[in-house]
Amino acid sequence: MSAAAATAAQQLPRSESRTLSGHEGAVLAVRFNRDGNYCLSCGKDRTVRLWNPHTGALVKTYKSHAREVRDVSASSDNAKLVSCGADRQIFYWDVASGRVIRKFRGHNSEVNSVKFNEHNTVVLSAGYDRTVRAFDCRSQSSDPIQTIDTFQDSVMSVNVTGTEIIAGSVDGTVRTFDIRMGRESVDNLGHPVNCISLSNDRNCLLANCLDSTVRLLDKNSGEMLQEYKGHICKTTKMDCCLTNDDAFVVGGSEDGFVFFWELVDAPIVASFRAHSSVVTSVSYHPTKTCMLTSSVDGTVRVWT
Repeated sequence: MSAAAATAAQQLPRSESRTLSGHEGAVLAVRFNRDGNYCLSCGKDRTVRLWNPHTGALVKTYKSHAREVRDVSASSDNAKLVSCGADRQIFYWDVASGRVIRKFRGHNSEVNSVKFNEHNTVVLSAGYDRTVRAFDCRSQSSDPIQTIDTFQDSVMSVNVTGTEIIAGSVDGTVRTFDIRMGRESVDNLGHPVNCISLSNDRNCLLANCLDSTVRLLDKNSGEMLQEYKGHICKTTKMDCCLTNDDAFVVGGSEDGFVFFWELVDAPIVASFRAHSSVVTSVSYHPTKTCMLTSSVDGTVRVWT
């Protein structure tokens, strides 16, 4: 590791600045909003919660799901939310009023992951029914405008760029769908994929696999660039991400630890116990040295 990387590693967020408590039961995901001023969490208690993580204030709680909430995403203008869960429902919310604008339907089993597209006009979802579905936020219809059903097993994670839908599945694949060309490309990683995330420069993909390995892929060629190991990821859906400068890979572990790896050569540069149980989610601030973690222990923690 270069001297510059070693210096940068010293600056990684490792000190707990606060705990966000309020969820009853496991917190399954936490997400910074686009500018990093707020965050969203969701969990086993069937709620979505909006926080100011920098003050610790709970701003609002959103309740409509009948079972656990697996994922939540905010629109880039912070006006809308989308959430999904074990009740097969996808809720499209107005942030300010807390009102459900629409329930999107179509999945016939639990829904694992949701995202807005770049323009906040389409919601993408990934489910246990082996599909990715797309819903039009502008239409009055609750039915999908597109369904992708080429997966052989549960789809755990979905991401979207301006031109592509990218999803990871328990079937061991990461599939990329070129929206304009109508083409699908498949990268077979050989191990169940439970989370994918994009690098900030959009050139690379991180895939968290159930063989306790995070893999870095070239987004365009599918070439495997690096593997990151040392954490435990065998049974649980857990996030991974990159720091906001794309210099380090961040991932949780089933033993409550958080790991940082240097991107290029993949050594562990830092690891620490963040929670008393499984770390389900990691989210890195878009500009600051600040990170959120969530856990089965029922808390969200803010690290600086």
